[in-house]
Amino acid sequence: MAPNNDKITSSRVAIIGAGVSGLAAAKHLAHHNPTVFEASDSVGGVWKSCSYETTKLQSARVDYEFSDFPWPNRDDTTFPSYVEILDYLESYAKHFDLLKFVKFGSKVIEVRYTGDGETPQMVDLGAYGNLLPGKPVWEVAVQSGDAGDIQWHAFEFVVVCTGKFGGVPRIPTFPVKKGPEIFKGKVMHSMDYCKLDKEEASHLLRGKKVAVIGYKKSAIDLALESALANHGEGGQACTMVVRTTHWVFPHYWIWGLPFFLFYSTRASQFLHDRPNQSFLRTFFCLIFSLLRAVVSKFIESYVTWKLPLEKYGLKPDHSFEEDYASCQMAIIPENFFEEVDKGMIRFKKTSKWSFYDEGIEFEDGTTLEADVVILATGYDGKKKLKAIVPEPFRSWLEFPYGVMPLYRGTIHPLIPNMGFVGYVQSNSNLHTSELRSLWLSRLVDGKFKLPSKEKMLDQFSKEMEVMRRSSRFYKRHCISTFSIQHADDLCNDMGLNPRRKSNLFLEAFSPYGSQDYRLGQEEMK
Repeated sequence: MAPNNDKITSSRVAIIGAGVSGLAAAKHLAHHNPTVFEASDSVGGVWKSCSYETTKLQSARVDYEFSDFPWPNRDDTTFPSYVEILDYLESYAKHFDLLKFVKFGSKVIEVRYTGDGETPQMVDLGAYGNLLPGKPVWEVAVQSGDAGDIQWHAFEFVVVCTGKFGGVPRIPTFPVKKGPEIFKGKVMHSMDYCKLDKEEASHLLRGKKVAVIGYKKSAIDLALESALANHGEGGQACTMVVRTTHWVFPHYWIWGLPFFLFYSTRASQFLHDRPNQSFLRTFFCLIFSLLRAVVSKFIESYVTWKLPLEKYGLKPDHSFEEDYASCQMAIIPENFFEEVDKGMIRFKKTSKWSFYDEGIEFEDGTTLEADVVILATGYDGKKKLKAIVPEPFRSWLEFPYGVMPLYRGTIHPLIPNMGFVGYVQSNSNLHTSELRSLWLSRLVDGKFKLPSKEKMLDQFSKEMEVMRRSSRFYKRHCISTFSIQHADDLCNDMGLNPRRKSNLFLEAFSPYGSQDYRLGQEEMK
């Protein structure tokens, strides 16, 4: 159906997406009466659309909560299921009356820049401009209803919170006549598996030779579900096809010490490079590189002692620090290796593979018969963004580093009047999304100013250099090794005290979390 351009409505702020980041943005921008467009019928984002029966949070409740909305059972040390997380997010939305802003079943299909009538130029690296210019500068096309009617809305500022996960699956490419079209069995992406109910998933897996492509958290959960579904007579083993192994952990304790001591305190992060550091600090970080390597080896020694990674050829070739610096640390389900030891989960390491009529063929000439192949190959968040962002901004999204150059993890210097929340990963994505939403709200309210576009791009280039030195996987865009410094920068911009602890000892040796950034009465002004 053609767009109906006659029904343009006006509001000041739009938020695209009602997941964790979208809810945080809505809460902090509530005084602007934002319009939140959510394609699905509920809040929750990736927790709603991309979760399996066995999906759980990767940490305890206290490490995944909003600063002003603690979990009711926050002392429970078990990892909450995706159902519990969805309940928590819905409770948060109801508590702060956020649902009144949300238009469910409203899919944004296009965003159009009107501005002042002139096409923005990349050569203009001066001031960023007013975030609320007093007139709409973005038009947003929203598809809603069973008939797919399209309505255009106009806004002064747009916050994109669609995230890097979900929506658009990343599908491998194959040589001619080597793709899924010649396979006699069933091929699906993990995103489609998420849509199955428990009975449908069990029917798909039970008694079937299942191959799961991948070795990250979603692939591990899928392999475990397949193994559990195949208990008993007639059960078949699941094979994980692994290209790159990553470090997995049984829990957050290392030789009797809490994990946070190694990476989540000011003292531990002092050993790592950070943006804008002095020459002297750079020199010290060079000296500390040996200590960082010792810490990484110390952690690796525990993991290889606790889990049979070497036995099954799953020990990574890179250091743990590289995985942590790129936000790829994963907690393994407690019964995963029990199923591996029973032979219900197997592994095949390969860099290249393709289909043949009966299953999968590998680069070494061996084959694997399969009835079902599930692609746990991740999502294409860039493609999802590019589908709605217009030119010339689409071409500038990842200029010039191959990742989005987001200043403070939020503002793209080359895209006017638009913010992004939830695109830069950390060791606690909910915490950073909430803090960035607070920062963005105060920026929109004019409580501080942005530096020039040139300075913002320069700041991001320094962050990229730190990430590049920390991990070969730096394009995942993760700030975990300097997350406290990032929070300090946000606090300094807002005029808040970045030192949030009650004494120097806690400041140095206790982890930072959402509760540390709960604002006092004076700070709310």
